[in-house]
Amino acid sequence: MSKKASGTPPKPPLSQIRHKARHYAMQGLYQWQMAGSAINDIEAEFNADYDMSKVDVAYFKDLLHGVPANLSELEGLYEPLLDRKLSSLDQVETALLRMGTYELLKRIDVPYKVVINESVGLAKKFGAAESHKYINGILDKIAQQLRAAEIG
Repeated sequence: MSKKASGTPPKPPLSQIRHKARHYAMQGLYQWQMAGSAINDIEAEFNADYDMSKVDVAYFKDLLHGVPANLSELEGLYEPLLDRKLSSLDQVETALLRMGTYELLKRIDVPYKVVINESVGLAKKFGAAESHKYINGILDKIAQQLRAAEIG
């Protein structure tokens, strides 16, 4: 027997709604870095201005609030791996390194390869020409430190 359609569209897969959450979180973090807007205001703006029905809103909120709340710890993990001063990073690179490092550190439910691939994809979309390679290299080194058991 086949089930009747309930009239509500099926939910997109977790990978899609998480991808959208990362996309929006990266934009929100960029806005926070550039304008210094309050995180709660940025979150409210995204909830008002974007269709969040196909977004993992809890994940978006975790990234958006978690990165600023753990900023010193995150920068302490990736700053020693940089080949330049932290202040000379492109703002998109900064947002992606912060977010990727946060996921590697705090979201152990997400495989490290997913974190790196998503960050690289966002760097290709929003970053400078070669920034995806830079993001990949730094996050890979962080993953080796934080996720050695998973990688091994």
